[in-house]
Amino acid sequence: MNTSTPNRHSRLEALGIHVPETVVTTRELTEGISAVRDADLQRITGVAERRVYDPDPAAAENSFSMALSAARDCLAASRYGAADLDVVISASITRFTDGGRFTFEPSFASLIARELGARRAVHFDVSNACAGMMTGVYLLDRMIRSGAVRNGLVVSGEQATAVAETAAREVTDSYDPQFASLSVGDSAAAVVLDASTDEADRIHYVELMTCSEYAHLCMGMPSDRSQGIALYTDNKKMHNRDRLKLWPRFHRDLLAKQGREFTDEAFDYVIQHQVGTRFIDYVNQTAETEFGAPMPTSLAVVEKYGNTATTAHFLTLREHLRAGTARPGSRFLMVPAASGVVTGALSATITNMGV
Repeated sequence: MNTSTPNRHSRLEALGIHVPETVVTTRELTEGISAVRDADLQRITGVAERRVYDPDPAAAENSFSMALSAARDCLAASRYGAADLDVVISASITRFTDGGRFTFEPSFASLIARELGARRAVHFDVSNACAGMMTGVYLLDRMIRSGAVRNGLVVSGEQATAVAETAAREVTDSYDPQFASLSVGDSAAAVVLDASTDEADRIHYVELMTCSEYAHLCMGMPSDRSQGIALYTDNKKMHNRDRLKLWPRFHRDLLAKQGREFTDEAFDYVIQHQVGTRFIDYVNQTAETEFGAPMPTSLAVVEKYGNTATTAHFLTLREHLRAGTARPGSRFLMVPAASGVVTGALSATITNMGV
């Protein structure tokens, strides 16, 4: 049941990130792996390099520490201090702490809230594959719109390249189920939401859908024949073009219920999930066909950071706003794509968000 108040909205108030200093190129990652070298990973995915956590125990760089760093970076750009936060939501897929330990309890959100000093904040973790941060934003948006809270922080830290290290040792060819693991990168992102007071800074809507018919599909696999990604389970492939039509058809139906079309939204920029350059191009081309309209300018950082899982949209947004390649006052469309299969849309005008 939707308990939000129609005339109440949230906004993206501040955004922070953490990226490790270590850069590993695709050439370096695949050196000595003949099966991958022959497939030309960079040509297939567009990923030239990625950031990788520091494995030195003295550096203590892991999922938790990166998430905490991103949260502090976010609060440094926010009008709020940690003590002002009503909610802290953690959305990490990877949950590594000191010593490479994978931690479920206590929750990451509780640990982050404690370290930040957000002692009065409600805290909980969410898990929804690469749509985790978008899910956290969805939940916090509803909490703010319902009047239950005033503000909150959504944060995620992804130490994902451990799977790339394993894949580099074990992958046999470009159709190996671990092939997609070679495209990941490490990072963290955090965003503060609060109530919107005008349309210059507003989340107009954020909606998600899990396509239960394809819930058994849990692996993204780049391949040369499928424009950059295919979904596999038990060695059976879901047709790529059907998978890529899920979002535009969902979004079209969402808008139709409001008597609107895609062109009415007047988006300036779109941020797709950063799976690979070919995937991004192909999903935008598919959307243009489905909507019967050109897509807005597509923003990406996958060439530089790889697929950073839950943090991808917000890392992309922060990088382009900081670089001046995305204009304040613009309307942004963020499109999640996650195992499950999860799709959706977040529409937001961003003018004064702290970065």
